[in-house]
Amino acid sequence: MITILEAKRAGLFGQGKIVPNVVAGVIVGVVALPLAMAFAIASGARPEQGIYTAIIGGFMVSVLGGSRVQIAGPTGAFIAILAGVTLKYGFEGLQLATLMAGLILLIMGLTRMGGVIKFIPDPVIVGFTAGIGVIIWVGQWRDFLGLPKVEGEHFHQKLVHLVEVLPQLHISTTGMALMSLLLVLFSTRVWGLKRVPGPLVALIVATSLQAVFHFEGIATIGSAFGGIPQGLPHFSFPSVTLAQVISLIGPAFTIAMLGAIESLLSAVVADGMTATKHDSNQELIGQGLANVVAPFFGGFASTGAIARTATNIRNGGTSPLAGITHALTLVLIILFLAPYAAYIPLACLAAILFVVAYNMSELKHFSHIVRRAPRADVAILLITFLLTVFADLVVAVNIGVILAILQFLRRMAETVDVQVVDSKDLKTELAAIGLKELPRTVLIYEIDGPFFFGAVEKFEQVLMEIHADPKAVILRFRRVPFMDITGIQTLEEVIVKLRKRGMRILLSEANERVRAKLWKAGVIDLLGKQDFHEQFGTALSSAVTGLAVTGDGTVKANPVV
Repeated sequence: MITILEAKRAGLFGQGKIVPNVVAGVIVGVVALPLAMAFAIASGARPEQGIYTAIIGGFMVSVLGGSRVQIAGPTGAFIAILAGVTLKYGFEGLQLATLMAGLILLIMGLTRMGGVIKFIPDPVIVGFTAGIGVIIWVGQWRDFLGLPKVEGEHFHQKLVHLVEVLPQLHISTTGMALMSLLLVLFSTRVWGLKRVPGPLVALIVATSLQAVFHFEGIATIGSAFGGIPQGLPHFSFPSVTLAQVISLIGPAFTIAMLGAIESLLSAVVADGMTATKHDSNQELIGQGLANVVAPFFGGFASTGAIARTATNIRNGGTSPLAGITHALTLVLIILFLAPYAAYIPLACLAAILFVVAYNMSELKHFSHIVRRAPRADVAILLITFLLTVFADLVVAVNIGVILAILQFLRRMAETVDVQVVDSKDLKTELAAIGLKELPRTVLIYEIDGPFFFGAVEKFEQVLMEIHADPKAVILRFRRVPFMDITGIQTLEEVIVKLRKRGMRILLSEANERVRAKLWKAGVIDLLGKQDFHEQFGTALSSAVTGLAVTGDGTVKANPVV
């Protein structure tokens, strides 16, 4: 309701604003029809279940989401994981996984984790979306070419079997598919059809031809599924067992993560097109509630759809009214036009998915990263892509993110520097205490960068390689933004080791956050309050003159020069 209230305050329900949004919603609803059925069939569901998903997802995300113009429904990104879940656990298992994913998304939104998704690196996102594109493309060969059913649990097995049966392609089916593909790609170049979406033109032409001529051997929704029921779904509660819940935790988490990523990417694209700002946490809440409700009415996983959201904006959509109208349009279609769906050729839907797969692959972006990005990023991209295609989407995303994190930590560790500070850098400070040169009995080291587990080896190595035995060592922490427990423990170990060699250790200029951690860990007590200084000047003076504050607050001389 937040987006509706914001849209009302912005005057988007005023005179002259309602009609453009209704028109945009009708157009998007018509565009969503073939996509919803195609995505459902590719995911192992029935075509009408894709429409139910688009209705529920589209309505609830428009009402409860965090973007005014977001259009939600089934998307191509989910196909690979949903098809695997359906194959292994059946459609009821898919519905349960969707329900669990919705709860995860809801929790993520309520705990304000919407901003965390943006930290997933681009090579990982491009890698798995390109891999999904390849899986969708190969997965549609059978319907596009009219091939016999092939067996195989893994991608490479199915690919080999598909290549083996290629000579058995069905001429009429292939012809229908090629015609549909050309219409999807080029119908907008025909005068009078520029404003009509290509997938809709292909669907109408292919369905009309099949209804009139009844081409033999061409599979249709009627021959494969018995048509689409005319009417809305009834409420039904998915069967739930503890064993199912445990086994579906992994797939549900993957669905939730993919849903969050695609929804927020779509919302960002919408922001760029409309100069608005979405609420990422509210968007996750809306997506979560949509996925919780959908399984109770025959639906499955949905998310924000970039292509349909962009279509909505290009056709004048500016408020949630467009998304609501999109859902109502699909309701009217399934109530009054469902009988005609029996003639829709599966080859036409496969052609539409061919284009979806190509768009998902982001070939130009993929090749740009391969050619221009650092080698480590290219490696992460290719590993994520190959694991998505040949292994498993869950494995691919997890390993891709882990590799990206490790690469980031390596780069962060390389930026941390431990430098020796000499007299040339301390003219002002030395002059303040009446010296021109830093005494040889005092060494000063400056740590520059985060003092975390990835950088402690360099720190320890530099300090342990002190060949001379100075009387005092000052550690300057002014450029240390934060420390973790590994850094703190390493600092403790270095203090103990250097003290055994007869050195006095002083620490200066730690910021408030680092200082609090050092107090809590007991490092300042180990060091001694007299050797912990907020200002470098007092640390330098104490080290050079040997003045130290005792427990009762008096000053004693302990010359080290």
